[in-house]
Amino acid sequence: MEPKARTELRQLAARGTHEWEAIAAILDAGLLASVGFSVDGQPFVLPMLYGRAGRTLYLHGAASARIMTVLGGAIPVCVSVTLVDGMVLARSAFNHSMNYRSVVAFGTARTIEDPRAKLSALRALSEHMLAGRWDDVRGPNRSELAQTAVLAMDIEEASAKVRNGPPIDDEADLPRPTWAGVLPLSTVAAAPVADPQLRPGIALPSYLENAGEAGRS
Repeated sequence: MEPKARTELRQLAARGTHEWEAIAAILDAGLLASVGFSVDGQPFVLPMLYGRAGRTLYLHGAASARIMTVLGGAIPVCVSVTLVDGMVLARSAFNHSMNYRSVVAFGTARTIEDPRAKLSALRALSEHMLAGRWDDVRGPNRSELAQTAVLAMDIEEASAKVRNGPPIDDEADLPRPTWAGVLPLSTVAAAPVADPQLRPGIALPSYLENAGEAGRS
């Protein structure tokens, strides 16, 4: 994406990029976004699940929630997604860091009113959380759809930053008898736990069979 004032990379610019492919990959790997906006001069940042279709992000919540009305009122929104991949342990306290992947995106949120468009956005949200799940469940009925507000935010500007690799220590600290390196971190799914009310004979769906063997990357 073309860099603009809001996404100009200043601090540690070498770690950043405006390439859409890199931005999309991080968005697709994340699960939770921090959604920032301002109302009457008061800033808010909310954690929200999201989905993506092309360069549009989807958010949802209760239609009765004031915040969904505010966000859907065509106001500027900033969305941030961060994945922490490891603790970088250096020989000095100053040079400790994190390996991470992050995206900051800007746009204007709008409420989706058309029922078919809402269903499409909700499918994107569901498939982002767990691919294959939408086709396995009952979709929202008319009442549930009316109770749900769905927002779309076209990404106008975005940038990504990535830090990976070992610590960067001062040469004078290298002889210190201090362990240095990276403690990798990842989000890993454990073995699925069945609902106590699950009917006998219902097999684990294929999209969950290997869920505990790999992290979200």
